[in-house]
Amino acid sequence: MLACLDVDYRPDLTVAACVLFRGWTDASESSHLVEHGPPAEPYEPGQFYRRELPHLLRVLARVEVPLEAVIVDGYVWLGEDRPGLGAHLYEALNREVPVIGVAKTAYVTTGPSVTVLRGQSLRPLFVGAAGMDVKVAAEHIRRMHGPSRSPTLLKRVDHLCRTS
Repeated sequence: MLACLDVDYRPDLTVAACVLFRGWTDASESSHLVEHGPPAEPYEPGQFYRRELPHLLRVLARVEVPLEAVIVDGYVWLGEDRPGLGAHLYEALNREVPVIGVAKTAYVTTGPSVTVLRGQSLRPLFVGAAGMDVKVAAEHIRRMHGPSRSPTLLKRVDHLCRTS
């Protein structure tokens, strides 16, 4: 099983969502989970993982099937040896589940990542990975369902956490 994760921050709570799906080209989810939690910690530049990681782990704790890979909205690496959200999640999962990060904006000192153009968009996605070759991760994201820049199931998980 594969999983897409995202978090939405609100003044009084945080909503973490997980969309589960079977194959990289799937158009629809197998199931999803939504977890409501306490407000997030304040944002600190370069320390985004401190804000988001606890909420991702909370929703992942409810997944009852083995995961082949997890996709997060954000960077895996912030520099060559500087872990981002994805690398911290990979460590928190005991390096047992590969993590792919998909970011929509360039980070000043981005580490090992591959740009992916999808659909007719001229703006790339920035794909990184921990526990998997970054080129393989980029190809998985390129192949995901959907005609636009963001794959269908990444849009779905974003929608779930914003509307739940």
